[in-house]
Amino acid sequence: MSSYFAEFFGTMLLVLLGDGVVASVSLKKTKSENAGWLAVVMGWGLAVTLAIFAVGKISGAHLNPAITLAFAFNGSFPADQVAGYILAQLTGAFAGAVLVWIHFLPHWKETTDQHTKLGVFCTAPAIRNTFSNLMSEVMATLVLVLALLFIGTNKFAEGLNPLIVGILIVSIGLSLGGTTGFAINPARDLGPRIAHFILPIQGKGKSDWSYAWVPIVGPIVGGLLGAWIYTLIY
Repeated sequence: MSSYFAEFFGTMLLVLLGDGVVASVSLKKTKSENAGWLAVVMGWGLAVTLAIFAVGKISGAHLNPAITLAFAFNGSFPADQVAGYILAQLTGAFAGAVLVWIHFLPHWKETTDQHTKLGVFCTAPAIRNTFSNLMSEVMATLVLVLALLFIGTNKFAEGLNPLIVGILIVSIGLSLGGTTGFAINPARDLGPRIAHFILPIQGKGKSDWSYAWVPIVGPIVGGLLGAWIYTLIY
């Protein structure tokens, strides 16, 4: 398996399980409807853990353009592979979202609220304020990248790293995710948003493109800042 395909597959698995828990909690007539934010955050943390276990030894399991760019910035990832990784992550996220749509096919019709349907695929702010929303994504991704780099300086038992990263995602979601839904990953937001735009989802409404740049720019800026701060410390 090439590194590029591993990034595609890992990101597809990440979004299938991550957006899957959002769908399970949000869509009507699922057995876990209204399970709440804790279920969503735990689901995303476990999704990240499993995706890293799946492809970590092949591609490093970036699964996130913000991480790829940050690692390239600090010199720990080759610059000539950045574009291929990002393309693989974006298409993998799109594919994962399509699988979520298929899996929950009967429930889209049962769910009438357009924002709920969109929320399965991509993030939206709790209170729409461009500066605050952007800063939320910057700060959460800064913490993500800085923590990943700190984790890399420590030695863990074989196979424990993915669990630590999953716990990190849960921590970020619980502490910093309530404002914007903590995209912290441009591919995780953009790929499924494109899927929402394309797929024939009954009564889906608009894909909120006016907000779409925030979960792209915010994580990229936050990731680069996290990598830069790490170089100041080490």
